[in-house]
Amino acid sequence: MNLLTKCAVSAGLLTMAFASLPNLTAQNANALRPQGARPQVSVGSQGPLPVHAKFTEQQIENGGTLFLQNCAFCHGKDASGGESGPDLTRSKVVSGDKEGEGIGQVVRNGRLDKGMPRFNLGDSEILSLVAFIHSQQDKAMSETGNRKGVEESDLHTGNAGAGKKYFETTGGCVKCHSTTGDLAKVASRYSGLQLLQQMLYPRQAKATVSVKTASGQTYDGPLEYKDEFHIGMKDSFGVYHSWPVSAVTLKISNPAEQHVEIMSKYTDKDMHDVLAYIQTLK
Repeated sequence: MNLLTKCAVSAGLLTMAFASLPNLTAQNANALRPQGARPQVSVGSQGPLPVHAKFTEQQIENGGTLFLQNCAFCHGKDASGGESGPDLTRSKVVSGDKEGEGIGQVVRNGRLDKGMPRFNLGDSEILSLVAFIHSQQDKAMSETGNRKGVEESDLHTGNAGAGKKYFETTGGCVKCHSTTGDLAKVASRYSGLQLLQQMLYPRQAKATVSVKTASGQTYDGPLEYKDEFHIGMKDSFGVYHSWPVSAVTLKISNPAEQHVEIMSKYTDKDMHDVLAYIQTLK
């Protein structure tokens, strides 16, 4: 199973990236600032380690506890990424952070647009988090051939021309999609694994339903609810309607099913090629 196929299998999985935040307050930062530079070491398969400050083992241990309590749910217990948070060991903010000036800002301000809340932590706590995250990055980068993250460049392996042909013919994608409509600039909105996820398992694809009542009245709109006994939908005015399934005739159209169906037809090459084509839609 190649990389893209592995990604496809796990793409139902995926965001938040550490960016830039306010520095630690100067008076406390000075008191807590670690002394000396971390020894320069170049090991592993991922190049030289970033230059960070040197932290104590106690700071790293304290940071590990705080990380488990506050961050691991999204970023994974070893900071290598979780279902909703990115791999911090490959974060540019972490790599560029020397003693908390970058990570501290993210922790204090959050990334509200990405779903990351603000954290009300003291300077010493943030510095401990910084120590732990740096240590995890060092560890990850020192493990030869054991990279967990997927770079966008890892996914640039297909033939866009062949992908376009598959998209327009064999795949039948044009029956539902338009590169000047719903897919216009899709590669500007998503990239890397997120773009792959949208291609394979589009989250926004909402099922629609057409319901005909016993009196002959027809309702069409987004499917809002369905179980064995009831069905609910919203009409064009946004009004919610529901009926017992046994009392109406209905037809559900779920565009995501087409994506599930085509998964069994894709060859590895097809998947690479179609993604390469989608990546050109910027």
